[in-house]
Formats: sequence, structure tokens, C-alpha cells
Amino acid sequence: MHMIGVCTASLGSLGLMRFFGVPWSWSLAATLGVYIGSGGWRFLRIIFKTALRDLFGLSVLLRVKYELRKHQRAKNTIPKIFHDVVRRHPDKVALIYEANDEKWTFRQLDEYSNAVANFFYQQGFCLGDVIAIFMESRPEFVGLWLGMAKVGIEAALINFNLRLDSLVYCVTTSGAKAVIFGGELAAAISEVNGMLGKNMVKFCSGDFNPDSVPVETKYLDPLLSTASKSPPDQIAAKGLDDRLFYIYTSGTTGMPKAAIVVHSRYYRIAAFGYYAYRMCPEDILYNCLPLYHSAGNIMGVGQCLIHGLTVVIRKKFSASRFWDDCTKYKCTIIQYIGEICRYLLNQPVREAEAQHHVRLAVGNGLRPTIWEDFTRRFRIKQIGEFYGATECNCSIANLDGKVGACGFNSRILPNVYPIRLVKVNEDTMELIRNSSGLCIPCCPGEPGLLVGRINQQDPLRRFDGYVNESATNKKIACNVFQKGDRAYLSGDVLVMDELGYMYFKDRSGDTFRWRGENVSTTEVEGTLSHILSQTDVAVYGVEVPGVEGKAGMAAIADPKAKLSPNALYQELQKVLPPYARPIFLRLLPQVDTTGTFKIQKTRLQREGFDPHQTSDRLYFLDLKFGKYVPLDECLFEKIRARKVAL
Repeated sequence: MHMIGVCTASLGSLGLMRFFGVPWSWSLAATLGVYIGSGGWRFLRIIFKTALRDLFGLSVLLRVKYELRKHQRAKNTIPKIFHDVVRRHPDKVALIYEANDEKWTFRQLDEYSNAVANFFYQQGFCLGDVIAIFMESRPEFVGLWLGMAKVGIEAALINFNLRLDSLVYCVTTSGAKAVIFGGELAAAISEVNGMLGKNMVKFCSGDFNPDSVPVETKYLDPLLSTASKSPPDQIAAKGLDDRLFYIYTSGTTGMPKAAIVVHSRYYRIAAFGYYAYRMCPEDILYNCLPLYHSAGNIMGVGQCLIHGLTVVIRKKFSASRFWDDCTKYKCTIIQYIGEICRYLLNQPVREAEAQHHVRLAVGNGLRPTIWEDFTRRFRIKQIGEFYGATECNCSIANLDGKVGACGFNSRILPNVYPIRLVKVNEDTMELIRNSSGLCIPCCPGEPGLLVGRINQQDPLRRFDGYVNESATNKKIACNVFQKGDRAYLSGDVLVMDELGYMYFKDRSGDTFRWRGENVSTTEVEGTLSHILSQTDVAVYGVEVPGVEGKAGMAAIADPKAKLSPNALYQELQKVLPPYARPIFLRLLPQVDTTGTFKIQKTRLQREGFDPHQTSDRLYFLDLKFGKYVPLDECLFEKIRARKVAL
């Protein structure tokens, strides 16, 4: 509104002087003076500082949109785009598996995926069927979902850390008719075999031991070796806007949700990374992120399938071997999450740090406090920090290396990319609206919820949601930018500065990030409450100085002081993956609730695990001894000083 007033005053002065016959040169000079004197200099400063950034961002946006339109007209899908890459350089190395130095050429990956397509089609699986993949990262993981996509079968990519109820929930809610599991996860499947249903077909890939898998399990590897490696005769009648696979995300409420990834979304995410960070086909990308995540499977592997890069797959991240691997495979690009960067900085100096060829690090969650230390020590020329959930339509990227920023939105032409930060109630995270019923945009410096306008006809603006329609509806708000529109609610709070750079502030609602995983507090609360006979429980994330993400903390109603923390921990080990187990416990007489019986967490989060702030009993999960120990002032100071392992 201030800028509108400045422009109005400037134009008014121009008109007035022309009315009195003042020459054009004098009139324009006076108008410019009025404009600058009225505060217009701020906007001129923004133009001067951000024009080149915005022009490059616009060029990337237009390039990706052009490529998507071209593929839509050609009725291409990810398998068809990959086929063109194979045709260009069939004998180039596509994937390298660090565990055994196995190299897969584009031809080999194509033939393996053809065998997958032909086998499952011959088994009676057809267009629209779902098969779950539950295995650790390796090249076969890529070949399996890619091969399924060639005949229109949709893969549900299951987090290999899940166990028991969460595992069953993710497999069954996807509508999967079969599950392919790695031999290393045979015990996890055997635990839930009876809960998956008698009609669930099971295939094992990798190490196969008939004694450790369910009786009816089929060994997939020899079956694929005899299947035809020629392109399948049955070509999937799918387009860019049809479903490719499902990636599970904690979201902001409840159990993990199956986010729908269509072909255009896969292409869009990978293409934005490629063009925004000036990757090229000669690059070699080091990928130690799990392939059930969009970062590892789309931003990482997508560069191989769509643009022809070589991708090195490591089964699990290793801080001690990281730079040795990068040097060995001559990697030029690495992927990270914030924790990875901190772990690497905590390692002793190694010779390989000075021998690698890495020029670009792409990822999200790199803290401003270690950003420059990381680039300086490891000689990384560019940090490609970005923000974007698997399912969101409001992804942003840091294109010019602004320290701490996860992206930007143009202050010059903000409507070119229709995203906004809007005001929300801090306690309830409900949208705050003006007298007209529209959301209120945040000013620079004000934290707000990131939202993106939905347009299902635009591949860059569409929101495909989740398998669960109710979960999809909860992420959509109406009348946000203008009457009658719809917008995606990210669930994350960001802050924008005067130049349009955006900084991640917090993961709002019922999710926080720990050890590289999104933790749904609603899911953990439900598990704890069930173990404790429906006791009131509030789960939330708390910041620990010098540690990435937020550590889980559970406030449990224990009015009679009968709860045994270590008996509880024994039960938690059976039902929750390590990253979801609360690091801190707070036992109190009762858990505060709102008037609508919602758990009130604001005060609990503010007080954290500080014994100076409460007389309630506090406990800390000592990972060295595998048990909860009382958290007193002395231990509190040790945790703050990072003298205790988390």
C-alpha cells in the first residue's frame, strides 16, 4: 500500500507540473525526486540488488515450463524420457553402487526395468495396480519402480525404518496388491505377515533365505533373470499428469500419508534442480540419501533418468567415508540434508577433503551458523539450498548462494510465481483473515505460513495431494489470494527479508524434523497414549543448541507418579523407529488442553527441557546406555554444551 501511495504522489506531481506548462525534462526530474523522497528509493534499491537474480530465476521457470509443455504435447512420460536418454548414450554409466562398486550402464538399467515390466505384466498386474517397494537403497530399487511405470503399475515407496503398525498402515493404505522387500528386511516383513492380508503377494530381492521369509514368498531375482529384456509390448496409456508412484510423508497430522507423485511432478523437481544449479550431463552426483525420499529419488536419481548424469548410490550415509567416496568416484555434485553437513564438520580433517572435485552441494536444512564453515573447509563453490515438500506447489530455491536462505520470491514481480507468506495464529496455526475474508500477507521480517495458489491446468501450480482424500482437503484453503481461489498450505513457517530472500523458521503444526526424518507428533502421541492406556500425551520438538532439527519431547500426564520411563522405553523400541522416539520426557500432573480439547503445546515448547523452568520430573534418553535418566541442572548444562551425545 505504501508503494501505491508513493507512485500516486509521483504521478500526481508529474500531471500537475505538465498542467502548468513545466518542460518534460524538469517535470520528470521533479517526479523522480518526489518518488525517491517519498520512499521510492527502497524499491530502486531492491531492483538494483535483485534484478539479476530475478531474471535468472525467471529464465529457469520459463525453461522448465517450456520443457513440460513440449513433453505434454509429445505425450511423454518418465519412462519415455528415460528411453531417449538411453538411446543417446546406452553404454555410459548410469548408476554406481558403492557397496560393491557395481556399475550399471543406461542400457543395463533399461533392460532390467524392461524385465520388471514384462514379468509383472505377465503375472497379471496391470495399469493402475500398486506394488509396494520396501528395501534399502540400491540400483534395483530404481529399476523396479521404473519398470513398473513402463506398464502403468504404480509403486508405493516404503520407508525401510518402519515397523509393525506403521509398516502395515503404509502398505495397506496404498492399495498395494504385492510387496517387494529386500532380503535385509525379511524379519520386518515376517513380523507383520499375518497383518498384511492373505491376498498380499510377496517377492524378495537380494539375499534370500527361505527360513527367514514368509512361506509363500517368491524369490524375485531369478524370475527377473528369465524375463524378456525387450521393451514391453503393452505400453502404459498414461500421460504426464497421471500417477507415477507414491512417496510417504508425515505431513502435519496423523500417520504417514501417501503423497501422489505424477510424472510431471517428478520431471519438474528434477528439472528445476538441473537448470537452477547449472548441472550438466558430465556431472557425477553422490547420493547417500534414502531412495524412498523425494530428495534422493527425484532430485538425485532424477538427474540420471532425465538428464543423463551418473549417480553414485550409497546404501547409508557414512561421515567417515564421505569424501573418500567423492574422491574415488570423481563426484562433482553432492546431496545433503542439514545433519549431513554438521556430521561432516565434526569429523577430523582427512586427506580426501583436499582431493575431491565437488563444486556443488544440493539439499535443504543447512543452518546459517555452519554454512560458511562448511563451504570454507570443504572448498564447495556453490550451495544449492532449496525448500519443497514432495507434494507441494510452492517450492523455492536459493540460486545465488545467499547465506541462510532457502529460496526467494521476486519483490519486483511477485505474481509471476504466486506464493505468499500469510499470517496465522501462533497457537492454533489457523489462517488469519481480513474483513473481506482473505488471508493477510506478511510484511518483510514477519513470520508466516507459506502457501501456493493452485491451478490444476498448470504443471507447476497443480496439487495432486494424497491417496487419502480427507488428508488432501486439509492441505487446501479457499479465498486466500482472492475470492474463489484455492491454495496449498505448506504447514511450514518462513520469514522473508526486504529483498525477497526466504528463511526457514519452523515446521508448524504436528511435524518436526529429526535425524533427517519428518516426525509426526500425532502418530507418536497416539503410540504413547496407547502404551500408557490412553493417558494424555503432548509430543513436540525442542531445539538443542548446536544440533540440527528438533529433538522429540513428550509431556505425559502422570498425576500419581507411577510411570516408569525405562519400562516405557522398552515398549517404544518395539513400535517406533529410532528417530521418532522422544529424547526428552516431562512427567506432569496434567496436560493442558484448549476449549475444544486440543492439546496445548505452546507453553511446553517454550519451556523445553530446562529444569529451571519447571518443577516437573524431566528425563533424558541416554543413548550410550539405552535408557532414560533424570535430567537435572548439571545434565542440562552438559547437553547445552554438547558434551552429551544425542
